[in-house]
Amino acid sequence: MSHFTTIRTQIVEKEYLKQALQDLGYAYQEGAVKVNGYSGKQTTAELKIATSNAGYDIGFNKTGNSYELIADWWGIRDLNQQTFVQQLTQRYAYHSACAKLEEQGFSLVSENVEEGQRIHLVLRRMV
Repeated sequence: MSHFTTIRTQIVEKEYLKQALQDLGYAYQEGAVKVNGYSGKQTTAELKIATSNAGYDIGFNKTGNSYELIADWWGIRDLNQQTFVQQLTQRYAYHSACAKLEEQGFSLVSENVEEGQRIHLVLRRMV
């Protein structure tokens, strides 16, 4: 019996996904990697991160235009699934937005993390 859960995300760019994982303190493995779960069960992913729960990983696969997160959350005790996905999505959006704005000629002047973990960016574009 498999306990793996797949979660669809809005993440579409691998580069920004990897930057978001690094921001959150996760080292990732890339390629056709094995994601471990309950009772030694495994599935394959494009990217994976280890958790502090031995034998349990979190993987990422691109399906269609976006990435899906796959993990056996039953054995991941120290991470809340919803909180992890929210934090990852926020860091992904940060990197994606900064890159897209830089392409349009904007430069980051300052950033502040506000109450509720909202990120406020101040940008400038020289004309």
